[in-house]
Amino acid sequence: MTDLICKLFVRENGQNPAESPDLRRRYGTLGSIVGIIINLLLFAGKIVVGTLTASISVTADAVNNLSDAGSSVISLISFRLSAKPADREHPFGHARTEYVASMIVSFIIMLIGYELFADSLSKAINGGKETHHTAVTMIVLGASILLKVWLCLFNRKVGKKINSGVMRATAADSLSDAVATSAVLIAAVISMVTKYDIDAYMGILASLFIFKSGIDIFRETYDSLLGTSPEEELVKNVERIILAHPEAIGIHDLMVHNYGPGRCFVSSHVEVDGSRDIFETHDAIDNIEKELSEALGVHCVIHLDPIAVGDEKVNALREKTLEIVKTVDRRLNIHDFRIVPGTTHCNLIFDVAAPFELKLGDDELAGIIADKIHREDGYYFAVITVDRQ
Repeated sequence: MTDLICKLFVRENGQNPAESPDLRRRYGTLGSIVGIIINLLLFAGKIVVGTLTASISVTADAVNNLSDAGSSVISLISFRLSAKPADREHPFGHARTEYVASMIVSFIIMLIGYELFADSLSKAINGGKETHHTAVTMIVLGASILLKVWLCLFNRKVGKKINSGVMRATAADSLSDAVATSAVLIAAVISMVTKYDIDAYMGILASLFIFKSGIDIFRETYDSLLGTSPEEELVKNVERIILAHPEAIGIHDLMVHNYGPGRCFVSSHVEVDGSRDIFETHDAIDNIEKELSEALGVHCVIHLDPIAVGDEKVNALREKTLEIVKTVDRRLNIHDFRIVPGTTHCNLIFDVAAPFELKLGDDELAGIIADKIHREDGYYFAVITVDRQ
């Protein structure tokens, strides 16, 4: 069903939906419209049933569907905004609008969860109208669960196709709705069979599940806005493509900046032979940047780090320095190693790659390493830059 709907309303024409702003907008628009239609239908059916049966959980579930329709409207707007091209005020584009929309959706979900919890708790403590469920209630709630499960699968598939956090958040919300409605259905069945009204208690359970779903979406979106570590697979692919070129001796300071789906920027330092012609090396680096863009769909900038290759003295000093650095912590590594010799002393200039988990501060770490090197041989002074990774 999902594939049929997508084929009817979106023509890909051989393009990758995750990398085409126009396709992403069309898929996002389709998903949002489907969500609006289904949630409005569910709201209409549940509000009628909830009113006639005096069920607070069914009525609250109906309001939840109405909020989902509102969330889909927000998603619809966000896809149109995120598809806007870069401009002077926003040189990296508007793709992060989706993250903002996901956060708004998470706030709406948490608000609905809170309101449902408050109403259900009030009914559990103070009592309320007795509920009177009928077969119509079962039919409406059962249909709602099936539609919500399908909507979850639909949004999940579209979200994966276009790499959209908004669609993934909507899919998670649809699944939480299906679970919440299932709790309401169980309460209705128990009420009909045993005449024992647990409507309020099921409302409390459903509200807690809805609230947790909102928190999970908020956390995921918050991490995306704040900035997270790049995916391991992307890092490995970047390193593989770069090091496949003979001009690239080593790679370090690899950074990935994500400005939203389809707007990924990669920067890296690549060590090259300093004795080679600079124009030839620069041309090779240009080819690597182009290959990364075509193969991975990223915008890449590479900085050249010329190093001495084949110099036995420099190589021996590099190995000895690395050995000393490793005595501080085995996880440490060095790069950009070069020497500036003099008559009274020699500067060893290099960077130390240190994990974020290392407790030592940057200045403290550099001081310890420099002191160890100088104690080993008073002729050498270390000039160290610490890189966290």
